[in-house]
Amino acid sequence: MDPGHEELLICELGIVEYREALALQERVRAARQADAIPDTLLLLEHPPVYTRGRRSLAGELPLGEDFYRSRGIDIVDVDRGGKLTYHGPGQLVGYPIMRVVDVIAYLRTIEQALVAALAGGAGIEARARPDDGPDYTGVWTQERKIASIGVHVARGVTTHGFAVNVDNDLEPFEWVVACGLDGVAMTSVAAEWARREGATPARRKGAEAARRGGAEGAQRAGAPAGATSNVNADALWAAVAEHFATAFERTPRSVALEQLDAALVAS
Repeated sequence: MDPGHEELLICELGIVEYREALALQERVRAARQADAIPDTLLLLEHPPVYTRGRRSLAGELPLGEDFYRSRGIDIVDVDRGGKLTYHGPGQLVGYPIMRVVDVIAYLRTIEQALVAALAGGAGIEARARPDDGPDYTGVWTQERKIASIGVHVARGVTTHGFAVNVDNDLEPFEWVVACGLDGVAMTSVAAEWARREGATPARRKGAEAARRGGAEGAQRAGAPAGATSNVNADALWAAVAEHFATAFERTPRSVALEQLDAALVAS
């Protein structure tokens, strides 16, 4: 461990139901608030779900909740900042549970980390838009949004975090007012690569499409029949973890869920 840096635990969880992940965040937050564990970054995917933040407005689900639920998409109201967003298989979700002092600086640092990770892990030139106001928090490539950010802070410790579109299906974004921005163009790593090549990106659909953990780490399921994605998702996950730790001047240490659970029980 670098003696000049604090430690950052990094735990990859695979695909986790949204409410289950929320409960885990709350357990990790309580342990971090008690200083029983260091700052922790949870990396995972979710089955299809829309989440509505504290700034969400009526009309962000214009087709009615029954329409979305009939397509297997859950709807959850949460205490994070920001407005409505979508999570689904093929999207990299990161939940940093960290002690912070300046929330705005924290958001800007997440943006910087994701911009660097997209460049280093996927060859995509992206940018943050801090001068355009809070509705534009996140990461963009040209005028297309590729990563969303929304956080909550309680007793100086964060929950919720960021979502990077890797090779997920983008159609559910088109059915809502994503991020509170009417007409916003959402994109993904796969879509940007396909745009360069003049091809149609392979999109993964359904809750069964999961990033496999452990020994099955390289196996990715759920692509439409005959479609393939050239996105090296594992490399991008590794780049996000690396650049996140670097941006926050932390020394990363990977832990399995069992190790994290043991630390939470001990706390």
